[in-house]
Amino acid sequence: MGISFWHIIIVVLVVVLLFGAGKIPRLMKDLGSGITAFKKGLKQDEPGEQPASSDAAKPQITQSTPAPEKKAEEAVRRT
Repeated sequence: MGISFWHIIIVVLVVVLLFGAGKIPRLMKDLGSGITAFKKGLKQDEPGEQPASSDAAKPQITQSTPAPEKKAEEAVRRT
């Protein structure tokens, strides 16, 4: 018994009715980008290979200390 041509046509029609013709290309694009990201993640997990890291992706935490004259001004304003 296997899958015949008519079975495939019925499945395609049901998918078009459920999702609509406009959403199917977007759905396939999202599926393709997900598979690409998955493959990229697998390549990074191989032993002996460093994961690609970019400094732009990591948040930089910097603490700015106010100048001493500003501290004095703030102390005067508070009192």
